[in-house]
Amino acid sequence: SINKVGHGLHIQDDVFRAFSLSHVWGSLLRQLGMEAPRAAQSMYIFKQPSIGGEVGCHQDSTFLYTSPMSVIGLWFAVEDANLENGCLWGVPGGHNVGLLKRFERITNDAIETRMVTLKEHEWRQDELVALPVPKGSLVILNGEFPHLSYANRSTTSRHAYALHAVDQKCDYPRVNWLLPKEGSVFLPFQKVI
Repeated sequence: SINKVGHGLHIQDDVFRAFSLSHVWGSLLRQLGMEAPRAAQSMYIFKQPSIGGEVGCHQDSTFLYTSPMSVIGLWFAVEDANLENGCLWGVPGGHNVGLLKRFERITNDAIETRMVTLKEHEWRQDELVALPVPKGSLVILNGEFPHLSYANRSTTSRHAYALHAVDQKCDYPRVNWLLPKEGSVFLPFQKVI
């Protein structure tokens, strides 16, 4: 069983590239405040029936840190996401707490990594709110917004596609675990023709 395929579908596959780098998403990201949005990471999440795994509470900026903060996640529901099959859950206002952790390289080859705690804080279970959405929905996630998904114990799959963008105007430290190829940048979104 496959959990997810990533983290560069927008680079490796023509269909994912055309969808991911659409001017529609670039325009949306600019409306949300990015000056120079770039696609940094993409993944297809399978959340299989009966066995789809839990994803613990996290903030996307933990894995794609920029200074100042700029990460925005675009989470597309390929199938209905509901309470039974592992929809997203989030902590309203949780982004105001700030970034709690950073996932960093210890070595240049990214074989050795570490999780660095920036701030001690525990998200309480009673703070979480379910975010069920129908197939075709887009959920926009601030990089500091704490979110998770529970295991899928239903007989229905819950596929999703996630695309994470960063603003090229912000500093993207080389200690981040995910780096563009040497001498290149993350991919820009298409221009409106």
